[in-house]
Amino acid sequence: MNAIEIKNLTKHYADFSLERLSLSLPSGSILGLVGENGAGKSTTINLIMGAVAPDEGSVSVLGMNNRDAGFTALKNDIGVVLDEAYFPEILTPAHVGSIMRDTYRNWDDAQYRSLLQRFALPEKKAFKDFSRGMKMKLALAVALSHKPKLLLLDEATSGLDPMARDELLDMFNDFTREEDHSILLSSHIVSDLEKICDYIAFLHWGKLLLCEEKDRLLEEYALTKLSIFDFEAVPPEAVAAKKRTAYGYEALVRAPLVSSALPLEHTTLEEIILFLAKGEDQK
Repeated sequence: MNAIEIKNLTKHYADFSLERLSLSLPSGSILGLVGENGAGKSTTINLIMGAVAPDEGSVSVLGMNNRDAGFTALKNDIGVVLDEAYFPEILTPAHVGSIMRDTYRNWDDAQYRSLLQRFALPEKKAFKDFSRGMKMKLALAVALSHKPKLLLLDEATSGLDPMARDELLDMFNDFTREEDHSILLSSHIVSDLEKICDYIAFLHWGKLLLCEEKDRLLEEYALTKLSIFDFEAVPPEAVAAKKRTAYGYEALVRAPLVSSALPLEHTTLEEIILFLAKGEDQK
């Protein structure tokens, strides 16, 4: 079963449109949703959670259409961390735990206290006095303490130092060791996504440019630098994106579609994303 299935999802605003988005997240996997600010990542997560209604298309979460009446109860199985943690400023982590105990049917006090200790979050310090990183850690502690099957994380590692990010990435990997546990992780930190994600979806100004297995992307795409004359021999269908240089062209190509004699360079996920976003041509 897919943890998330999105089909032809469309949402129009005055200054932005998410257009016919279709993707799926297989159970037990981590899907990285990457894109520039304003690409539609947060809009997608809001649509998945039913916070806003789509103009077209459908979303299925853990086997249920998110417009069904039963979806409210299903939210107990979904842990959500948005790009800003929203708790009343006067509350402490101890207060938050008491509230969440009465909110989620599967709330685990022991797990919550363990995570507070692991994240070095003082139980009696007011939320208003937390740094951004501490606020994100508190939101994650809450999300992980009610036995969710699906985590929706919108820039959850933003504002954290590299060591803290690595710790969280390890936790996310551990979470998906359960075959019915899945994660949708939105981030602009592509290196984080490359470390842990099984699938990558790239949103660019409201349009999905790719959604593939990460390993397949890294195997399929390569960089090449050619003179204008040599570039003319490259099959157009093999060129994902290109940019003009002082010496000819630098191009992102699909390696299986070009000659083995073509000089190819290994590429990273970040280079693939940047080329698709900024290249002259996209096919």
